[in-house]
Amino acid sequence: MPSIDSKDIKKLIVACDAGMGSSVMLASQLRKQLKDSGVTVEHTPVNSIPDDADVIVCHSGLAARAKASAPGKPLVPFQIFLGDPAVTKLVNTIKNGGTLDA
Repeated sequence: MPSIDSKDIKKLIVACDAGMGSSVMLASQLRKQLKDSGVTVEHTPVNSIPDDADVIVCHSGLAARAKASAPGKPLVPFQIFLGDPAVTKLVNTIKNGGTLDA
């Protein structure tokens, strides 16, 4: 699995299937949590992940499609849209430094 140092994370993508409201809400929450970190958070369809994404966050049900759309990029799959431990770990790694193994 690819890993990335927190200082190298500049663009985080929340990938969704078809503009689900819950993933838009997660992207908004991440923007607020990371507002002072210098990380840009964007929301895109899972099949249109931009090449300049550093980390992809998506529901575990979309993980295979996200890997196909952005091969080699660190991927953080989650089970629940708000309060998922994988997303909390990502936010803490970005804020506190360290390496994200995703």
